[in-house]
Amino acid sequence: MTTPDAAEPTPSSPDDAPERPEARLERAVRAAEQALIEFEIAVETFRVEVENFSRLHHQKLGPMYARLEELDAQIAEAKAARSGDPEDLRRAQELRAQVLPMPEVSELFNDWIDTDGLSPEAAAMLNEQSVRPPERVRPSDEARKLYRDLARKAHPDLAQDEKERTRRDEFISRVNAAYARGDEALLRELAEEWAAGPVPPSQQPSESEELYARLEWLAQRKEMLSAIARELEEGPIGSMLRMAPDDPDRLLEQIADQLLAQVGERETELAGLSQQPG
Repeated sequence: MTTPDAAEPTPSSPDDAPERPEARLERAVRAAEQALIEFEIAVETFRVEVENFSRLHHQKLGPMYARLEELDAQIAEAKAARSGDPEDLRRAQELRAQVLPMPEVSELFNDWIDTDGLSPEAAAMLNEQSVRPPERVRPSDEARKLYRDLARKAHPDLAQDEKERTRRDEFISRVNAAYARGDEALLRELAEEWAAGPVPPSQQPSESEELYARLEWLAQRKEMLSAIARELEEGPIGSMLRMAPDDPDRLLEQIADQLLAQVGERETELAGLSQQPG
């Protein structure tokens, strides 16, 4: 007879099961993905701030900079006309050549952004496409032939199901990036890859290998975003924003006041030169 104190075996709880080896890696991937999303939001927010401030800077201060350049050129020309000195003449010509329109927003940031937001190159990088901006090259005849053949064979509309369409979409994105760079060698490799067909299940990466690859990609994308952030921060407008992050409008007003004072000084100097006897 079983005594009252005999303990019945306790069924094992799911919580007591050993953790899968990949579970910790999965958590790391999820955490890295969330951190990257937050970082992307921060970079995009700063990009918008930089673009907006750049527009205000151009609209409000551009005419003042242009007026200062014009006055400097006129002053140098007046001095050269009075002295006839070759050095004064060279200086006047140099300043006159510098009287140019203010650069557009896209020029200030080395084409990272344009008037509609991120340039195609930067947008491509933020969407897992080629990190390297495409060079402005004319593809060779062979590259054009390879591209046409690949586009016909791998066109997404030829897919029989959604999984196949996704595979074709991703492949054609790589083909387009290679063709944009005129990379004939890569197009050949892609042609060979397509001819070989999908990777059979026996050769597909394991779950751990996929997770490690995902972590590596996340790290690379974070590095790319960091480069964009540095480009914005170290540019002329980003540097100005760092001077007054809490009140950039006030900074514009202060610069405007300084420029107005300089314009007044130049105009007074030019007027004095015009009144002096030759």
